[in-house]
Amino acid sequence: MAEFDQVFGGLWRESGLPYAIRDFYLNGGSTALVVRVAGGADLARLDAGGLQLKASGPGSWGNRLWAKVVHPESGHAEELSHGSGDSGGGELFHLKIGEGEEDTPREEFLNLTVADGPRRVDTVLQASQLVRVERLPQPLALPTKGVYRVCKAGMAKDGEKLTAPDYQGQGGIGALATGDFNLLCLPPSDPGGVLPPEVWSDALEFCHQRRAMLLVDPPPTLVPRDASTWLGKLALSGPATRNGVFYLPRIRAADPLREGAIGEFVPSGAIAGVMARTDATRGVWKAPAGVDAGILGAVGLSHPMTDGDSDDLNPQGINCLRTFPQAGSVVWGARTLRGADTLADEYKYVPVRRLALFLEESLKRGTQWVVFEPNDERLWSQIRTSLGAFMQDLFRQGAFQGQTPRDAYFVACDAETTTQYDIDRGIVNIRVGFAPLKPAEFVVIAIQQKTAEAAG
Repeated sequence: MAEFDQVFGGLWRESGLPYAIRDFYLNGGSTALVVRVAGGADLARLDAGGLQLKASGPGSWGNRLWAKVVHPESGHAEELSHGSGDSGGGELFHLKIGEGEEDTPREEFLNLTVADGPRRVDTVLQASQLVRVERLPQPLALPTKGVYRVCKAGMAKDGEKLTAPDYQGQGGIGALATGDFNLLCLPPSDPGGVLPPEVWSDALEFCHQRRAMLLVDPPPTLVPRDASTWLGKLALSGPATRNGVFYLPRIRAADPLREGAIGEFVPSGAIAGVMARTDATRGVWKAPAGVDAGILGAVGLSHPMTDGDSDDLNPQGINCLRTFPQAGSVVWGARTLRGADTLADEYKYVPVRRLALFLEESLKRGTQWVVFEPNDERLWSQIRTSLGAFMQDLFRQGAFQGQTPRDAYFVACDAETTTQYDIDRGIVNIRVGFAPLKPAEFVVIAIQQKTAEAAG
């Protein structure tokens, strides 16, 4: 959380994202990949003695930036220039960057130059969390020493309320295309707001492609009797719903920015933290629910849930958050959006689906070495040995049901899974199954890995 505070500025009353991040780490989260969506905000700019700087990110936070240009003593300038590998004839300067009142700078960059070389200012400031160089002095000259602030003409404003394209574009969900994640949370731009309905379907399909789970948040006024109707309006259907999970209601927690007053927040950040905590202590195959799945930091729920609510919603694939006298607020449900009893899907339960996704991703990554191997029985035997050892280790940890490995899992890679037609196309097919319910009831995963060489 300290790193989030440093990079993004910590909690902000106007955004739901920082509160979700807080709840994630508070409940046991380890690593968060954060994408900031600015919604049309612009960049603050300042002139630092001829060196044109701009804020590293959009928003009015940049209006508080200041820069201080310092010239080294003339007796040391040429020596520093040669020592840094520059050929600028001693034209070096130091740059200090801070926020708010001029006191202690947050960043300090020494021995910079505007001339070509390893210490050129626009190259070095790529490592800054606060500013970037927009334009070097023209003509190239040493920036004038002094302290500079954002003037009225260079001030920025915050963005407007986020719309569906903001979330769906390359600056939103699309920015995660090169990331590595397994849980996706989409907090609203306003802590008490909601996402545009069409965002959820795009996010769910994206998660289905990336072997990740989407945590769907409820609107603030949603009550149990209307939950199924509201969920139906999101048009989430098909196999992709195996990768979605919905929890009701929102959580109530103290807001440090309102002197500890109790506010209502979306539950996805806290639940992602509970899942991460359960993964670390028990494994991805353990349901992130029950009295051990307490929601730390929560003082209650926005709507009290009863046994009757759980009995009614759980068979519909809707998970409840409950409050019990001894346990506090806990996660009390572990079904996917495909978890309605009427669907009878093999991935109705969150731990079963997440275990399958974990295996798919692990096996896909763990078989990259086959790409340039001859596609023959020798390769198939090596694959069975390698993946069998991986599955056996998970069996020992309790990931699968069954008294013996034969009852718990299987790995198949032979002439039946990989035909001559597959060999000619440079493809090896692997089938892995595990028993999530009871022995002999297997969930089967098919992995297809390309090879670059056929065996004849």
